[in-house]
Amino acid sequence: MSDRSAIEWTEATWNPTTGCDRVSMGCDNCYALTLSKRLKAMGSPKYQADGDPRTSGPGFGLTLHPEALRVPYGWKSPRTVFVNSMSDLFHARVPLDYVRQVFEVIANTPQHTYQVLTKRARRLRQVADRLEWPANLWMGVSVESAKELSRVDDLRRIPAAVKFLSCEPLLGPLDGLDLAGIDWVITGGESGPGHRPLDEQWVTQIRDICQEAQVAFFFKQWGGRTPKVGGRELDGRTWDDMPNRPLLPAG
Repeated sequence: MSDRSAIEWTEATWNPTTGCDRVSMGCDNCYALTLSKRLKAMGSPKYQADGDPRTSGPGFGLTLHPEALRVPYGWKSPRTVFVNSMSDLFHARVPLDYVRQVFEVIANTPQHTYQVLTKRARRLRQVADRLEWPANLWMGVSVESAKELSRVDDLRRIPAAVKFLSCEPLLGPLDGLDLAGIDWVITGGESGPGHRPLDEQWVTQIRDICQEAQVAFFFKQWGGRTPKVGGRELDGRTWDDMPNRPLLPAG
């Protein structure tokens, strides 16, 4: 059962699928893979399928959970929901008909706002015109380095009401970032054992691009051994802009 989330930019998580496979260097220290190993050891029924050890791991095999499609109907108060915090809805092995079922649940619960995030931007673009896009669905792509900037171009071409980027873990500067058609950018550093360092200049570069383009900017964390150890302040303040809300002043 899904519940409230500690992720700063959302309120709840909902996982109609679980499991995934590595597609880029942003996956190298995947928190979901680490968590799935613990959940498998604890006997959690959603995390018993093992993935390919070359790209996935114990408890992290791609699995559909049709029974989870009923979960949002039980939420009485409106909430912002991160869809598939433990998977990727646009993974190649998630059937398009199942994606449609997830979108149908989203459309049928308009009191909630749903945030879908993918690294499979090419498949997202390829199937976008075969989906009905609810107004309460925000669609995002992960962009951890300049190597993945093509994902932004794919995102621009879909008809989601809100389009966003998750630049977390940010692993390098995003030189050439174009925010035309983008509504929101999340940035943050990596956390956990083996975390890769975050350079402040990479973050301020993105923030300045957001301010120039009048795009909402959210700084989640500096990262480190634990998610909270480095705090969230950038230039002496927190940055919690959200789409569809007035932007916080720069000063």
